[in-house]
Amino acid sequence: MMKSKNPFRNIILVLITLLTCCTTYHLSADNLFSQLDSSSTQSKGFISPNSVKGNTLTSITCYDKGGNEHIIPVTSHTAVRISKTDNKRVQLYFDTIILRDSAITGSKSHYFSAPINPIKFLDILKIEIQK
Repeated sequence: MMKSKNPFRNIILVLITLLTCCTTYHLSADNLFSQLDSSSTQSKGFISPNSVKGNTLTSITCYDKGGNEHIIPVTSHTAVRISKTDNKRVQLYFDTIILRDSAITGSKSHYFSAPINPIKFLDILKIEIQK
């Protein structure tokens, strides 16, 4: 007697694979801030001259799980996940990042206003970039 195969099982496996195969890289907060600062020294904001914006970078240097360095392009789909020292995580888009007054802020969406609360640099545990 043969068992019948569930056709939805294969579909579910494919969906799980597609949803979990995003490549995640990491970098330290200091590394992110130095890359943003060096890229935007000449293009600081007109409205807020003491801010540095994430949309000034076209690529970013980060590291994979094995510690290998990668230079990845920054697109409108590049996501940043910030883990804080209180074990909370915040996800936002890279090109919405604004560094101002020893804090980082940004938006969870490109389409409507969804700003995150500013995160103090000292409260950042790790930063992950998802491509």
